[in-house]
Amino acid sequence: MIAGMSVEMSPSPPRGQRTARPIEEIARGWVVDERITARVPGFDAPFFQAGLAGYSDAAMRLVARRHGCPYCVTEALLDQTLISGGKGRTREDPDLLAGPRPRNGPGPRTGPRTTPREGSGTVRPLPRPGAAVPGAELDDHPIAGQIIGSDPSEMADAAAILLDMNYDAVDVNLACPVRKVRRRNRGGHLLSAPDEAIAILAAVRRAVPDDVPLTVKLRRAYDDSPREADNFQRIFDAAYDLAYDWATVHCRTVQQKYIGPGRWEFLIDLVKRHPDRLILGSGDIWTAADIFAMLEVTGVSAVAVARGCIGNPWIFRQARELIAGRPPEAPTLAEQRRALLDHFELSMRLWGERTASRMMRKFGIKFAAHHLDGEAVKAAFITCRTAEEWRAVIEEHYT
Repeated sequence: MIAGMSVEMSPSPPRGQRTARPIEEIARGWVVDERITARVPGFDAPFFQAGLAGYSDAAMRLVARRHGCPYCVTEALLDQTLISGGKGRTREDPDLLAGPRPRNGPGPRTGPRTTPREGSGTVRPLPRPGAAVPGAELDDHPIAGQIIGSDPSEMADAAAILLDMNYDAVDVNLACPVRKVRRRNRGGHLLSAPDEAIAILAAVRRAVPDDVPLTVKLRRAYDDSPREADNFQRIFDAAYDLAYDWATVHCRTVQQKYIGPGRWEFLIDLVKRHPDRLILGSGDIWTAADIFAMLEVTGVSAVAVARGCIGNPWIFRQARELIAGRPPEAPTLAEQRRALLDHFELSMRLWGERTASRMMRKFGIKFAAHHLDGEAVKAAFITCRTAEEWRAVIEEHYT
């Protein structure tokens, strides 16, 4: 992962998008595009958890999956860290918490791992009543490993490493708007350097076998100038010419970061101009209703849920409830307690008590938004420093 990266957590002002049909009607019976399920069989709903810098580790992903998320993308993994085996690399392993497992991705892989990595042999599945298979709820698949970097050969090497780590797909990040990432000619910077971006896409394409899904994350441009619009189009076209399966396009510019509403109109135009391409959408998704609004309004084939799922794994369950024709249910106090305990226990197994206690503060204050006494719960989580303090907050406010 890239240390120090973070995202703004406040929703932008309302974007004013409206649907001609009720959300319930749109959602009822909606299924994911069959071109997606053909490449990633477990991707069985038109939404997924996006990669979120500083948030979307294995703990967050597993909690999301327990609430109906069909597919996840890791936060951006730096190519040089993967290549050097740097600090924290083992925690990027999608099978660390589950221990050794057979491959179950969409196609055969080379070099399957048959022995656990360092530390994984001591991990045991959390007890989950009703699980059909022991450890099944620690299954972090299907999953895309997202790589970020500036050198084509290093990005290609990083992609090959991800395949050996049991990732089911590879995603190339050409979107990250964080300034220090751009200063190192990575992420969103590459949208202003199309030749460099396309060289990276081509190198990764050569490194990834055709049977492995290969995707790219983009923003609508570096900025709103005509030149940058042309640069986006060159990179976007090149990805499909190189047989990338899809592009996930965030409807803000790189310079915009997370400030202001996204332009869904951009996605509408992009889909209309390229009806034969799989295009996934991202931007301003805060509720289950927003997922189906974006699908209906823009015509994208699936929707990335990013900031809207932090401390809110129920967004995925609620989206599935809408598809099934049922009203989406808010989480009960007992469900909030279970999700918090699951997330914290998984985080401790992944990071250890000291780091997990610190990391979970930012999750706790987001989970608190669902509590009837949210401000008091948020304040209590902010002061937590140890596992005991965390559990004390839960016992006081969630029983």
